[in-house]
Amino acid sequence: MKRYTRENFFKHTYCEFETVTQTAVVDLKLYYHSKSDSQYYYTDQGVYRYANHWGRVANCRWRLLGSEEFKNQKYHLGFAKWTDFLPMNDTDKLFFIVVDIATKKVNFQHKLSREYSNEFLFTALNAKKRVKHIRGLFKNDKWVNYFEKDADELRALIITDYITSNKNLQEIKRKYR
Repeated sequence: MKRYTRENFFKHTYCEFETVTQTAVVDLKLYYHSKSDSQYYYTDQGVYRYANHWGRVANCRWRLLGSEEFKNQKYHLGFAKWTDFLPMNDTDKLFFIVVDIATKKVNFQHKLSREYSNEFLFTALNAKKRVKHIRGLFKNDKWVNYFEKDADELRALIITDYITSNKNLQEIKRKYR
C-alpha cells in the first residue's frame, strides 16, 4: 500500500481526522498556511489541520470526526496519522455506505478502513449521492403515503436494497409498490 507523508498526503486521498483541542499545536511549528486559510502542523506521526472547511478538500475527501457541534465555516482542529490516509480517485469503486436505521445516521467509508467486510462498493461521487438520497428518505415521509407497508419497515427495505446494488432509488421504490 502507498505510504503517505507530508509531501503527498494532500494528493487524491481519503482520511478521517480526529477532533483535538487547540493545546495540541501550541508548541508545534506551523508548516503551511493555505490560500483558503487552513493551517497545517506536521509531526513524525501525522498532521494537524486547523480549518473551517472539511469534506471535499481540493481533490481529497477529509472528514472530521468526534465533534458533535461540527459545522463548516467554523474552525476546528483535527489530527490524522500518516497511516490514516487512503488512496482515492473518481473512477474506482472504493467506498461502501454505512447506515444506522435506528439513529437515522448514514455515511460512507473507504474499503481500506477498519470496518470493511465485503459490502457493496461505489465510486466517491456515487456514494456521496446515495448518502444524500438516504438522508432525504429519513427526513421526508411524504413518499411513504404511496405505499401500503409500515413506513419504518419500508424505509429499511429500500435503504438496504439501495446500498447493496447499483439500482437507482426509483427502481427500488417501484419494487415495493
